[in-house]
Amino acid sequence: MSFTVELPRTGGPDSGLGWGWKVIVLNDDHNTFEGVARALAKTIPGISYEGGMRMANTIHTSGRAVVWTGPLEPAELYWEQLVEAGLTMAPLEQD
Repeated sequence: MSFTVELPRTGGPDSGLGWGWKVIVLNDDHNTFEGVARALAKTIPGISYEGGMRMANTIHTSGRAVVWTGPLEPAELYWEQLVEAGLTMAPLEQD
């Protein structure tokens, strides 16, 4: 009897699964600084409300901000959660 063992996808540099996926929030005319800060603090690990306020200011002054960078799967999850929170999002980008 033989078995086939499927190894997990680990994401090499050219696989599209590795590090370097950017979650980017865009400036818009309908979200408040407070709303952006709350959504970021609720969604992105390690971001406090105060950190979200700083990012909201960057989004306002620069038109966009990278709010998280990492592997594809969590990037997709955070992106979707921020869309559901009503934020205006750029498509995911990879370095």
